[in-house]
Amino acid sequence: MNDTPIYLAENFSGSFPSTQFALTEPDGLLAVGANLKPETLLQAYSQGIFPWYSDDQPILWWSPNPRCVLYPQKLKISRSLRKTLNKNIYEVRTDTAFREVMQACAEPRKDDKGTWIDKDMLQAYCQLHELGYAHSIECWYKNKLVGGLYGIKIGAMFFGESMFSKKTDASKVALEYLCNTVKPELIDVQVYSEHMASLGAELIDREKFIEQVNSYCR
Repeated sequence: MNDTPIYLAENFSGSFPSTQFALTEPDGLLAVGANLKPETLLQAYSQGIFPWYSDDQPILWWSPNPRCVLYPQKLKISRSLRKTLNKNIYEVRTDTAFREVMQACAEPRKDDKGTWIDKDMLQAYCQLHELGYAHSIECWYKNKLVGGLYGIKIGAMFFGESMFSKKTDASKVALEYLCNTVKPELIDVQVYSEHMASLGAELIDREKFIEQVNSYCR
């Protein structure tokens, strides 16, 4: 196995290397370079690979092992979230404010000094949205956007990218809508976090993940 990621030229137009060549440290780093053109991004996601980098870095492509995923039927709904859902506090819309959702997700969080969603990433995913692959699920309160999520849908797979909440449970309501109304077969969460684990996300072996990607991305 290689001990350095594979460099991809900016005019890259082929397939990414097999995920078996991803590094173990840092976990999942597979390739460096290429571009954020729609065809490149769709090729990456269909192989279980995603871009993630800071604004002072080249484009980095990842496929960590294990992979964090959420099976929609395993979504954990807490008592407090159930109360929020029953009250119908938020109006849930889809694909009415994709750019705004991305911009809200790009805003610095507590203890964060920056964001990985730069202007190039914003433009690239807005292009995917225009092509019908990138989607937003939005929570509105009194006609104001207060929470939501966005990601890439290919076939029956939803590759979750980011979520935000400016009002209690808003992002969780969006996730519940994704799980129980959109109903993909599998949601890619990418990287483990205690927050997502509390909602039912789990770690699976990368090989199993790739098998499911190959099955659902049709």
